[in-house]
Amino acid sequence: MIDAGRNDEKYYDVGIDIGSTCAKLAVLNEDRKLILKFVQPTGWSSVDTAEAIRKKLLEEGIDVGQCSCVATGYGRISVPYADKMITEITCHARGAMWIHHADELVVIDIGGQDTKIIHVEDGRVKDFVMNDKCSAGTGRFLEVMANTMALRPDELCELARQGGGTAISSMCTVFAESEVISLIGRGEKKENIAFAVVESIVNKVVSQTSRLNVRKEAVCLTGGLCECAYLLETLSEKLNCEVQAAPDGRFAGAIGAALSAADSRAAG
Repeated sequence: MIDAGRNDEKYYDVGIDIGSTCAKLAVLNEDRKLILKFVQPTGWSSVDTAEAIRKKLLEEGIDVGQCSCVATGYGRISVPYADKMITEITCHARGAMWIHHADELVVIDIGGQDTKIIHVEDGRVKDFVMNDKCSAGTGRFLEVMANTMALRPDELCELARQGGGTAISSMCTVFAESEVISLIGRGEKKENIAFAVVESIVNKVVSQTSRLNVRKEAVCLTGGLCECAYLLETLSEKLNCEVQAAPDGRFAGAIGAALSAADSRAAG
């Protein structure tokens, strides 16, 4: 447990990122060091998720009523104790800069229901594209395909490394699932189908990235798939640059929100 107590000399800045699939939390101390993080399923109610997070923080000795708190993500309006709500574009960009110690980079965030490509220049968001109308190229797309193949998403990604020679033509998740079922029905090897699924996701992300027309000296991957080694390798190959990832990458939005909370507290 963090020794938060009721010591007025201690300050905690809380960032909460409630996404469509998972909610992420990050807590910074007065030195802006990450001292606590956790992730949990969002579930059907963002309000219930926010309350569960509040209780978990209390278990760690942190009372949100005595902290600066910023919420982000699609469920940010459901956090009643947040002092401020900030868009996920801003928070993901800031969190990625903090994680990768860079103020010029391209952030690729593959979320549960959307994919965001954010161009950061001189420490600010210069441009972005976002796929929020279709689940193609998202974590949800991968999850649906993995379920169809009786695999976990991480298992599918690793299996894809062994495959090749197969493609999924449809960009729609529903039709793509039908394609996968047809491939299974005609006896296509699982590794080849897994390869096609990952290729489909990566090609969609690469297409989105090309719309920004930016240099790719520094590119990082955030979101729940940032620790998927094969996807990272394939994305690097398709973009013709090294795509960086870090263990805290899935917490980028929450970290960015916590940094904004720290700024608000410092401003008085």
